[in-house]
Amino acid sequence: MSDLPTLPVTFRPGRTRAVLLTAGVAIFLVISGVAMMLEKLGPGERLSFVVTGGLIFWVLAQLARVRVVAEDSGVTVVNIASRRRLDWAEIIQVNLRPGDPWVFLDLTDGTSLPALGIQPGIDKQQAITDARTLRALAEARTLRDPETSTGQDQG
Repeated sequence: MSDLPTLPVTFRPGRTRAVLLTAGVAIFLVISGVAMMLEKLGPGERLSFVVTGGLIFWVLAQLARVRVVAEDSGVTVVNIASRRRLDWAEIIQVNLRPGDPWVFLDLTDGTSLPALGIQPGIDKQQAITDARTLRALAEARTLRDPETSTGQDQG
């Protein structure tokens, strides 16, 4: 397939990421600003406000770091609190059904791995395009490797 992207390619929810990081910065600045403007607060209390704002920013940054990285050797799925490396042969199917919050990867071990890097939240059409691209990459990589092909149609 000539319409497949050149690897490596990174899939991430761009608009969602921008919203999360912008909100995180804004929240941090507002909370820190309030801490500095309140005259009755002591240094420790001001610091607790700033630390709280920093923690909120950190949580939102963790939510924004999700991604799926496709490379020649396989796929790395980075979710909120985990990172998993997969060989192409481990991926049976890439699913994004109507109503799904993100893509799910059906794996050869019988499990399903959520891939939060492709999610239809704010930009549904981009998520559909990314899911189709990842599906095509997985199919092309699996079919190209005769040792991993079982001869069964996964269609």
